[in-house]
Amino acid sequence: MRKIEIVKDDAIEYGVKDIVLPVRGTKFSAGYDLCSPIDTVIPAGQIVTIWTNLKAQCNDNECILLFIRSSMGRKDICLANSVGLIDGDYYSNPKNDGNIGVALKNRGTEDFVIKKNDKIAQLVFMPYLVVDNEEEITNIRTGGYGSTGK
Repeated sequence: MRKIEIVKDDAIEYGVKDIVLPVRGTKFSAGYDLCSPIDTVIPAGQIVTIWTNLKAQCNDNECILLFIRSSMGRKDICLANSVGLIDGDYYSNPKNDGNIGVALKNRGTEDFVIKKNDKIAQLVFMPYLVVDNEEEITNIRTGGYGSTGK
C-alpha cells in the first residue's frame, strides 16, 4: 500500500503535531509537495535538515525520491545530496518511525528564510529493478536516517 502519514508521537520532532499532509499541485504532477513544519533559516553556505514529521510507505519494488522544488532551485537552495533516495524499509523503522528529513543547502550569499508550511521539496514514488542473479539479502533495517551506510 502506498501512503503518506504523520509519524508516531514519539518520533515527532520540534513538538509540532499540526502537520500538513503532502498533496500534488495538479492532476498530472508526479511529486507530492512536502512542507516545513517549522520556521527556520538556512545560513548562506550552510546545510539545515528539516524533519517533516511525515513517513511514506511504498509498494514492493518501489522507492521514494526527493527532489528540490524548482522555485527553491532558482533561489540557490538545493538538496544537500542532490536527490534523496528513501528505501521502502525506512518506513516505520524502529529508530525514528521513518521520519523524512530534508537536508537543504544554501548555495547563495544571503540567509534563506523558510516559514512554517512553506513547500520545501517534492516526494515521488518510483519503481526500481534488481538484477536476476542477486543472492538473497536477509539484512533487516534497524536504524533510521543514513543507517545502512554504517
